Order: sequence, then structure tokens, then C-alpha cells
Amino acid sequence: MSDTANQNAAPYRVLARKYRPKTFADLIGQEALVRTLTNAFTTGRIAQAYMLTGVRGVGKTTTARLIARALNYPAGATIDMAEITPQCEAILESRHMDVIEMDAASNTGVDNMREIIDSVRYAPVQARTKVYIIDEVHMLSKSAFNALLKTLEEPPPHVKFIFATTEIRKVPVTILSRCQRFDLKRLEAGKLTEHYARICKMENAEAEVEALQLIARAAEGSVRDGLSLLDQAIAYGDGKVQTADVLTMLGVMDRTRVIDLFEAVMKGDTQTALSEFAVQYNGGGDPQTILTDLADFTHWVTRNKIVPQSAQQDGARTGIEKQRGQEFASTLSIPHLARAWQLLLKGIGETASAARPEHAAEMVLIRMCHASDLPAGDELIKLVKGAPPAAATPIKRDVQRPEYSGLVSGGAAVALQQSEPPEKTAPAPTMMLSTFEQIVELANAKRDVKLKSDLERFVRPIAVGDGKIELALEPGAPPTLTNELSRKLEAWTGKRFMVLVSKSGGLNTISSQKKEAKQTAEREVRELPAVQAILKSFPGAEIVKIRDPDAFMPLETTTEDPDEEPR
Repeated sequence: MSDTANQNAAPYRVLARKYRPKTFADLIGQEALVRTLTNAFTTGRIAQAYMLTGVRGVGKTTTARLIARALNYPAGATIDMAEITPQCEAILESRHMDVIEMDAASNTGVDNMREIIDSVRYAPVQARTKVYIIDEVHMLSKSAFNALLKTLEEPPPHVKFIFATTEIRKVPVTILSRCQRFDLKRLEAGKLTEHYARICKMENAEAEVEALQLIARAAEGSVRDGLSLLDQAIAYGDGKVQTADVLTMLGVMDRTRVIDLFEAVMKGDTQTALSEFAVQYNGGGDPQTILTDLADFTHWVTRNKIVPQSAQQDGARTGIEKQRGQEFASTLSIPHLARAWQLLLKGIGETASAARPEHAAEMVLIRMCHASDLPAGDELIKLVKGAPPAAATPIKRDVQRPEYSGLVSGGAAVALQQSEPPEKTAPAPTMMLSTFEQIVELANAKRDVKLKSDLERFVRPIAVGDGKIELALEPGAPPTLTNELSRKLEAWTGKRFMVLVSKSGGLNTISSQKKEAKQTAEREVRELPAVQAILKSFPGAEIVKIRDPDAFMPLETTTEDPDEEPR
């Protein structure tokens, strides 16, 4: 008898299906949508097509069925559907013949749209309005969208379209412009916690508030995701939803342990931080999850510091989080919290891609502990301004900040010396140029790299006199070179120069002269007996650079590039 009763018993329905909203009053967290639809149905301003978008589990398909039910309510199109009629049940259970639900992920082609186009001309059989609900509409092909355009813009009076998608950006604008769009919001963790508490009460399941808060936070605004976790937690705890069970089920650690780890890191206590991490890791905690929880608490403390009143009203936070978060917010500065956030953000990515995630996570904690006692930017300025001038070592002055002339760091000591304001200089006197090399050097002194390069590569100098320059140009010279040279020389020297261009003649370009000089020097050096002996002893050796030993400068005053490799 018991076996027969078990066979005839109705199959178990998961909470996400069992507690799916049946009226608009049950649709939590979507007040803007409910208000718009209520006014639209009251005034009769009902659109021919609706576009519902939002993340997973916020009620897109449920809302579509509620709209279809409201359109076909026996008492007339209305939002107030007090009684659930057999026709309402059929619509809510997706088995009404005039409410056609289609999954665009498996019906992507133009042939599927052609079936809809051919069927819209026929009146509904049972209902007042024929409703087409197309889920994941962004999966339709371009041809399918184009085929639907005309029917969507001017459907028969008895036809309505309702689309649902999680990828609204993939839907063509031509489709969106023909629909009334609703963006369904993520639900706040506090509202989800209250909703799950009501469901636990109806299911006769004992639930700890902190456990429900953990589930609501893990749901990330999705009602369905949270209900699936709640279903699992009830089964795991045999009818009881306890915090320890939820922590184990989700693979996260106790929030108190996360806070203790945060405290050790912000104090710079590396030993305690690594010991706490080891305890959490050996207890089954995932390294990436541990760092993610640490980043979540860092964000929570920062919010407490910026908007304490709003942060304390967060229903998803436990009492210990609110208390200790407020304590940390009163002692830690924004720069320190921001630096910890940046280190964690980078470290989470490193941990996710590391071969040994636990090692990567430990390195992140070590970096955070090491950086905990470093002064922030504003603290550094205060520190160095208070240092005695004698402790500073002058360096090259920052052009953008002329008031500071020195910044040197030695161990933990940092000093800054304030320089004297620069004296105003008189305008440069008129310069006299008598050689072409002086013109090139002037371009170099003015940091005009392009003009200097063009003069060296394309100009064959002939003569440079009083206010007159005669030259010849190499093929490929810029057509504006002579005008640019005249204009810039006048700006630099205060004197006008006339540039005359000859078709032939002139010395070799400076680049050619340098190349010839280098080749001559290499020939002379290669003929030296010592160099020949070296080249013979080391087959494959080359002469890379030639330097005049008399031109070497002392190491502390050399102006050569320090990054240049020794030859």
C-alpha cells in the first residue's frame, strides 16, 4: 500500500518552480515594471511587443507569462488577477495552446520565424489574445530577425510578442525600436534574505539569518540562483539551514576568519596572516575564494568609511561584519584601503591562473603585509616636508613641479628640499651663425629632433653668411624643409635668414661625412697590430665602436647612456 502511495505521490518540485510568482504582487524587486504595466493596462495603452532584459534568474520568463495571463484574464485585460482560473494555470505552466513559448537558442533560423509569421493570421482558439514568448531572443540569426520585422511592427490585433534576453546588446536596433523595453534589476541582498526567510517558513525549515545572508550574497542578485542554493542547503542540513553547513556547501570560510585575516594583513603581521590562510586552506577553502572574500570585506570597510550610514543598513551583512567593519573604517585611510584593493584585484587573477594557487595566494598576502606600513601619497608629502633640508640630496628638478628640487630615499628615510624660485631671465640676444654645423647644433639644443635629422640627412651645405644660407638638397628631402628652417632660425635667433637652394654642388651631408669618418677610423684601427692579433685570436669578433681614450670622462661625471651595454 505504501509503495502504491509513493508511486502516486506528486514528484518533488524545486523551490525555484514551486514559488514562482503567480501575480504581479509576488514579483519582488521590479517596482518600476509593475507600475508601468499597471498604468498601461488601466488606460488601455498596451504595446504590441515587449522586450524583457536582465541577468539570469531575475524573472524575465515569469514576467512574460504574467503579461500573457493578464492579457487573457477572463474578466478582461487587467493586472489585478485575484483568481487563478484553469486558463491561468495553463499559461503559468506553459501548456496553453494560444500562448506559444519558443526557445530561440534551438530555433534560430528564418524557417522558425516563417512558422510564426504564417500562424499569426489565425485567431486564438481558447484565449482572447495569442501571445508569442521568445526566450533568449538574441540567439536568432540575422535573417530570422529581418523576417520578423514587418510582422512585429504591424501585428494583427489579436497577437502580442514578448521577448526575453540576457544579451540586449546583441539584439538589433530595428527590433528594439519596435518593442517596449523593460530592464529587470538585480535584487538587493537584503530583499533576497527576507524572501528566502518567508520561503523557509512556508517550508517549515529552520534557518539561521546569517546562513540566509550568505546564500543571498552568493546569489548575486538572482532569485533563482539563491533558491537553488536554499534548496540544496535544506537538503544538506536535513530541514535546517545553518551557517556552518552553508559555509561548507559554498566552499567559503566563516566571515569571522576572513575578518581576522584582513586584520592580520592590514597590521603587516605576515606570520599570523600566513597561519590563518593555512587554517582556511586546510579546512577546504579555495585560495581564490579566500582572496575574493578578503576583497569583498576590503570593499565593505571602504564603504563604511565613505558612506557609513548606507553601509550599516545593508541587510546582507552580519552583525560582526558591521561592528568590525566600522572599527576598521575609523582607523584605516582611503589610500591604504585602495592599495589593498588593487593588490587583491591583481592577486585574484594571478591565483586563478597559477599552477599552485595556494602559493600564489600566499605571495599576495605577503605583498599586502609588506605594503601595509608604507606611507600613502599624502602621508609621504607630509613626511618629507617635515624633514630637515640637510637630509635631502638634490636631484634634477621636476619641470612640472618647480617648487621641489630633491627627492631621495634611503631605507625608510625620505627627504625633500624646496628650491629657490627660478630667476626670470632676459630674452636671448641675437645669435650669429657662420657655419652649417652651428645651425645643426642649434636645432639639437632646441630639441627639434626632426629638423636636426632632416638637416643631417638631406642638406648639402654650400655657404653660410650674414643672414643668408646657400645649400643643395638630396633626393627625398621634405618640400617644406627650407621654409621651416628659415622660420625656426628667425624664432630662435631673432634674425631673419634667407635660404637659397642650388640644384647642384655643396659638401656631403653630415650623415655621409659621419659615415665616411667612421669607415676611415675602422680601417685605421683594423690595421693596428694589436687589433689584428685580437681579431685573429677571436674568430668572428667584430669592431663595434671606436672611442678616443683621451675623451673618456670619470665614471661619476660621464654623460653616456647608463643603459648602453659595454663594448
